[in-house]
Amino acid sequence: MQRRTPRRAIRRGHRVRGGPGGLLAAAALLGGLLAPLPQAAAAAEPEQATAAEDYCGGQCADILPPGANGSATLAEILGHRLFGTKPAHSDDQLGPYDALSSGYKSLTDDKLTDFFRDSSFGVPEDQVASVTKPREDVTITRDKQNGVPHIKGTTRYGTEFGAGYAAGQDRLWLIDLFRHIGRGELTPFAGGAPANQGLEQQFWPQAPYTEKDLEQQVEWLRENSGPRGEQAMADAQAYVDGLNAYREKAKKGRYFPGEYVLTGKVDAITNVGEIEPFKITDMIALASVVGGLFGGGGGGEVDAALSLLKAQEKYGVEKGTKVWESFRQRNDPETVLTVHDGTSFPYAGKPEKARGKAMPDAGSVEREPLVYDREGAAKTAAKDPVKAPEKLKKLQGMYDDGVLPEDTFGRLDSPSRKGMSNALLVSGKHTASGNPVAVFGPQTGYFAPQLLMMQELQGPGISARGVSFAGVGMYVQLGRGQDYAWSATSANQDITDTYAVELCEPDGSAPTKRSAHYRYRGDCLPMEKLEKKNAWKPTIADSTAAGSYRMQVFRTKYGIVTHRATVDGEPVAYTSLRSTYRHEADSIIGFQMFNDPSYIKDAESFKKAAEHIGYAFNWFYADSRDIAYYNSGSNPVRADDVDASFPVKAEKAYEWREFDPAHNTAAYTPPAEHPQSVNQDYYISWNNKQAKDFSGANFSYGAVHRGDLLDGRVKELVEEGGVTRASLTRAMAEAAVTDLRGEQVLPELLKVLRSEPIADPGLDRAVQQLESWRKAGAQRNQTSAGSKVYAHPDAIRIMDAWWPKLVEAQFKPGLGGELYEALTGQLAVDEAPSAAHGPTGAHAGSAFQYGWWGYADKDLRTVLGQPVRGELGDTYCGGGELSACRDVLLKSLGEAVALSPEQVYPGDDSCKAGDQWCADTIIHRAVGGITHEPIQWQNRPTYQQVVEFPAHR
Repeated sequence: MQRRTPRRAIRRGHRVRGGPGGLLAAAALLGGLLAPLPQAAAAAEPEQATAAEDYCGGQCADILPPGANGSATLAEILGHRLFGTKPAHSDDQLGPYDALSSGYKSLTDDKLTDFFRDSSFGVPEDQVASVTKPREDVTITRDKQNGVPHIKGTTRYGTEFGAGYAAGQDRLWLIDLFRHIGRGELTPFAGGAPANQGLEQQFWPQAPYTEKDLEQQVEWLRENSGPRGEQAMADAQAYVDGLNAYREKAKKGRYFPGEYVLTGKVDAITNVGEIEPFKITDMIALASVVGGLFGGGGGGEVDAALSLLKAQEKYGVEKGTKVWESFRQRNDPETVLTVHDGTSFPYAGKPEKARGKAMPDAGSVEREPLVYDREGAAKTAAKDPVKAPEKLKKLQGMYDDGVLPEDTFGRLDSPSRKGMSNALLVSGKHTASGNPVAVFGPQTGYFAPQLLMMQELQGPGISARGVSFAGVGMYVQLGRGQDYAWSATSANQDITDTYAVELCEPDGSAPTKRSAHYRYRGDCLPMEKLEKKNAWKPTIADSTAAGSYRMQVFRTKYGIVTHRATVDGEPVAYTSLRSTYRHEADSIIGFQMFNDPSYIKDAESFKKAAEHIGYAFNWFYADSRDIAYYNSGSNPVRADDVDASFPVKAEKAYEWREFDPAHNTAAYTPPAEHPQSVNQDYYISWNNKQAKDFSGANFSYGAVHRGDLLDGRVKELVEEGGVTRASLTRAMAEAAVTDLRGEQVLPELLKVLRSEPIADPGLDRAVQQLESWRKAGAQRNQTSAGSKVYAHPDAIRIMDAWWPKLVEAQFKPGLGGELYEALTGQLAVDEAPSAAHGPTGAHAGSAFQYGWWGYADKDLRTVLGQPVRGELGDTYCGGGELSACRDVLLKSLGEAVALSPEQVYPGDDSCKAGDQWCADTIIHRAVGGITHEPIQWQNRPTYQQVVEFPAHR
């Protein structure tokens, strides 16, 4: 039965799922721009969705802010902008998520659903909001509380078709946006604003695929992954078919996302225009974005070489190498580990005598240019507002800086940009019930709409509920099955290497650094030039004047050219080779297995499924009996004595073993060599080091890591025994509002400062404030819920101002300016919540992953005469003298105290200068027309599960 939206729902900004959306009072302002309300698409009377077998007994819950609904019609966007109304379920998970930061202290198991949502299978009859049948063999049932799509199919094709159809309902615009980002074509699609140019310039060079490349990846999977590969591609086609079915109906019915009008794709009056059909290769392009953001690892070898050369220049080769290695922290004995039982998993370590290094000559390195032929707005960034109907001009300001904020994904050129997710699991031996408990989830950033989307899939061979990245939701990627749950954190192990290819000229003449030919196994081959020519015109959403430019990269058999240099006087090109390049879709097999109840029966079968995922992730599993961990990734087997931290000569002797450049395949480390464990007393992960001797791809695995915030708390719970879902959640939530510097480094700083009486009353008062804050837990939380004032605001302000100053004062004199600059380029000094310069940008939530806290801690303990394992290569604070170090710290503290709140928190488009709480806040970055209010800072996953299974099949 087709029904119109009730008038009261229109006033409240609610929308009927799958239908047109309420017109809102603001629609009157559009006059004749919109057609009358379309009817709901294939809506039916509510009926009960039969639940699959569910062994969680109501003890599984999850949360995904801001809400399940990530779509809005033009009328809804206009109503939101003019009157603040929002579509139903677009922000109903934001409040509970925000409230945990203040409410965790009194949390009990009974109160968990105040902060999380029940994630049981199915929808009770009295909670059914709507049922849609896009085909006879599938139903999409949505619940009243959250609007989550529960997709139940009687056939495999129907199930996947329903998944694609629901994805269109919830994320059509976002999926379209991301396929264009993946293809390096965002500006022609969404406008030429500098932010949009920046995104395509950051992503496309990582995976500059041609359409043929994308098609070959599909064929590779079909031909090389057996029946599961064939099934995966059939599932993907069904998913795309469902997505296209919704696209067509929404376009015809005029209830498609309003962003298509705002970006000039569809005319608001005539409905003329096209939403381009989706195809499987779009999913590959989209997967390359997701994999690049969260599942990569390695790279940065050229910058590492340059910083090592600076260290050797400063100290001499022997000591300079020792100093550099101490900052590199390849295998710091003091760092927190996920597998902490002493088991060793050697990988990518430092060889005793490295072979094949290709270190650049001093001053010879040049980055490969990417952008050419700038014209119009690409050259001048001038604004030339497009003429639009007067009512629609009211919306023009919403996208003046582009569809996506300029720092949407932070510093994508930084080797330390990935990370953020966390996991806490406790074995049943230490819980109150005797069953394992897990609190875990990915931190994928805060967006409106969210990059992830919630769904339940029930059909032949599929039984799971959780989240998937929008556009590649053929399977639940993180969530729960009938009697088990799983999650992941970014692992960052080194699966990307840099090769120095010898340049040549085909006529035999002397090559230069700009030569476009290179030697491969004796032959002089041309580099493959890949180009992307983008042009745009102004739109309602983006008033940037018309412009165009060309992106260009060179591709070799050893990967993409990133730099030019000379090595021993001879010109070379440095190339970046990632093991998952050309294999963006291969990991789909592992996800297919995660969703298959006939395959996943226990911890061991889960680990075997995770072996099929090529991206670098830490996987965690819990059921009623076991907890488990497995590190996935296509870890290439390198030639003997090759040092993965530096560029290597592009010669057969130093290639990955069994390297086949035609398909970018090689020998990979066997599953037994990947860090893994079953039923350790507990596991924690916050993008920290996985296990002993497993070398990470960045500089951050040191003596102080944010993983310590989890490890200490969970260890204490385990020692006490009787762990519950609530107590483990409280441990996570407390760590989420704790300042890592205040908890882990401030004690040593205070010892140095208090080694003698402080004569200056102002500095003494500042130290007392820091001491009081440290004693209270060094937390950044409000005095009460909604107060928007921290309990220790002055101490927090002092620490925020002091940290970068004290690190520079502590290390720069000893290292020298050039080496200090090189090392801070490898690892940022700080990543406080308010730091816009951090790898994730401002208002991003995630904090304290990257910084010099471990270096500072080791150096201070050395000065204090305390034990240090894995000490730095030199002593820095005050030249190693306690009194001199104290003077250095006091001087930098005085400089910090003298800064006003306005100087420490300078303000931005969202916050006025001096507003400390606002500077820290999490802001969901709009990638569509709906925005949300800021929430209290908390350092936790975006999507998060709390699970405890009491039974098993």
